Amino acid sequence: MKKASEYRQHAEECGSLAKGLPAGDQRDQLLKMAETWETLAADRTTLVLRHPEVGLAGEHQEEVRVAKSRK
Repeated sequence: MKKASEYRQHAEECGSLAKGLPAGDQRDQLLKMAETWETLAADRTTLVLRHPEVGLAGEHQEEVRVAKSRK
């Protein structure tokens, strides 16, 4: 299991790689992967905020800070 921040990092990496490619199947696949990683991050964030006991070391506090910064 990974932290939500790790999922977000994977999403950013896929998005960055996609930007370097011309339109086409490879770019579309990377953008879809980025979207999937973002969904996983959002789901993990929701879980950890509702149930802090399932969070990995420091994850709950990290997600609280992220949630506050997005308001």
